[in-house]
Formats: sequence, C-alpha cells, structure tokens
Amino acid sequence: MKVQLPPSFNYPKSQLQAYGEMVYCAGKDILSDCSSTKCDPLERFTRVVGWSISMNRPGIIGLVPYNPVLGETHHVSSRSLNVRLEQVSHRPPVTALHATDHRHGVDMLWFQRPVPKFQGTRVEVEVQGKRTLKLVEHGETYVMNSPNMTIRFIPPAVDWTGTVKVSCRETGYEAELNYSTSSFFGRRSSAKHSVTGKIYKTSPPPDASPTPGNNYKLLYTLRGHWSSTVKIRDPNGGGERVIYNAKEVASKLKAPILKDPQSVLPSESALVWSEVSRGILSRDWEKAKEAKRAVEEKQRDMAKARRSRGEVWVPKYFTPSSNGGDDDPYEYSPIETLVPPAPIVVPF
Repeated sequence: MKVQLPPSFNYPKSQLQAYGEMVYCAGKDILSDCSSTKCDPLERFTRVVGWSISMNRPGIIGLVPYNPVLGETHHVSSRSLNVRLEQVSHRPPVTALHATDHRHGVDMLWFQRPVPKFQGTRVEVEVQGKRTLKLVEHGETYVMNSPNMTIRFIPPAVDWTGTVKVSCRETGYEAELNYSTSSFFGRRSSAKHSVTGKIYKTSPPPDASPTPGNNYKLLYTLRGHWSSTVKIRDPNGGGERVIYNAKEVASKLKAPILKDPQSVLPSESALVWSEVSRGILSRDWEKAKEAKRAVEEKQRDMAKARRSRGEVWVPKYFTPSSNGGDDDPYEYSPIETLVPPAPIVVPF
C-alpha cells in the first residue's frame, strides 16, 4: 500500500521544472560566456566550472516538489537558449534534458535519476547520471556529474554535498569540486554551503619525470561558498579571482511568461499539476489533495490501459542509448538535433 505525501509538504512545482530552472533561470547569462571566442581553452574551462556551480540552487526546508509523472514535459526558452525536459522513466524515475543555443554554439544533454538513502536524521539524495555540455564552435565537450542533496531533519537543513568532477577530453583540463555542509547541530557553520577543489591538466609538465602520481599539473585551487562567491587561486603566486558570484545569478530573476498558449502541450508540467498548485497556493488542502490524487490515478489508469493493449510506453523526445552498463545505465539521446523555440519564455 502506498501512502500519498500530503500536498502541505509540497511546494507548487514539479521536480522536472526545478531541473529546468537550473539551466534557464539566471539573472546573468553565464552559459553563453562559456563559449566566448575571446578567451583561451583554460579560461573557457574555468567558466564552465563556474557555470556548473551556478546550477546548485538552495532547497526549501520542509517542502519537496512534485514527483514528475511518466511523459511529463517542460519546454522553455530564455534568450536564444531553448530547453526541453521529459520524464522518460517512472520506475526508476529518470529525467532527460536537452538544451541548445544555436547562436552561441551550445548543446547540452542531461539524464539523471535521484536515489534517496535514509540515514537516521537525514536523507542523502544521490543524483545518478551525467551532464554533458558541448561548445560546438570550439569542438569541446565537458562532462560532469551532480552533487548530492542532503536533507537533515534535526536541525532542519538542506545542502549540496559530495564530489563533482568536470572534465574536457579535448583540452585535458579537469576539475574536482568537494561540496560540504555544517556538522550536526550547526557546528562548523563556515562549512555550510562550502565548496573546495582544484583545477588541473591531466598531462605531465614538460620537465616532469614519468613517476607514479606525477600525471597532472595543478593550475588552480578553488574555495568558497556556492551560495555567495567561489574563487580560484594560482598556487604559483599568480593571484586570486572570482569565478562565480551567486548574487549575479540570483538577482534580477524574471518569471517565465506564456507567449503561445496554443502550442503548450497537455504534458507540460505546469498544466499537469495546475489544479494541485492552485489548491496549495490558496491553502485549500482538501482541493489540493483531491487534485493530486486525480493526477496519480490518471497515470495508473493509463498504465493499465497500455498493459491491456500490450503496448510499451516510449518517450516522445528521447531514445534510450545505453546498453545497460554500470557507467550510464539510464542514458538517453535526443531525437531532434536542435530544440525549437518554446511557447513559454523567460523575458529579458
């Protein structure tokens, strides 16, 4: 028997939409800066590292988004960036994201699966899968993973933890970022939202002897807080500079607007959960509960109908591309090369 999470524990947004907002919801367009032709490969790499940090948004203590239903979609445009997501699997829950910016030569592909692990007074949500960013004009592909989300009950807190690796095979640059949080009962408060790490090149220095452990050259150390600023420092005395400023990303945010109502799909996230959200926003918990139950029952009825017809559900915008291996068991490829402009846009 399954227990439905009461709507009073939800905030009025699907996790699918929350994933999308990590990409298109920013006051400063730092993504297009990554593809600039005015900087060298190392500078582009540091900008990509800064952009990867920007996707770590603060959680809301005590509230969780809706679990996306199978086939749910989210399609939004911000400037020349077009973003589309689809819930490609329900059990296990897997979300795929494809975003393209033809103007700046950006192509992005995500596929990820959240795996919660309960550990006494906290929940560790491991985000499996990978994120790929291609800078087409430079012929560079950046591969990275996501940090884990730690939800603590006593005292209540939400933070990003774990190790993130960013790599570019074409240039040989790599980064390792370690996210940590404050200890139990809030001790070591300076560690809250903290991130430390290093940026290095994976080929040995020209004058280095081929000894074990001497297979990379340290370029920068990294330290700061993803909720404020993150800086890199040249270990050879070259100084320190900011590569990420949260205020620039979080300020002047504008809510998406509906530009073309006729082109919005019935599977669009905001439509799927619209009645539930109305109930939550008006604090009509009974209405929200019934609306949420209706969404879930509709999904069960559709699954039952498919089974009776012997049909297998397939995603609309993605195809499975994994052979079931351990590295990328839930990898998907986009059906279309470019994401078209969306009926929902972020004004600028």
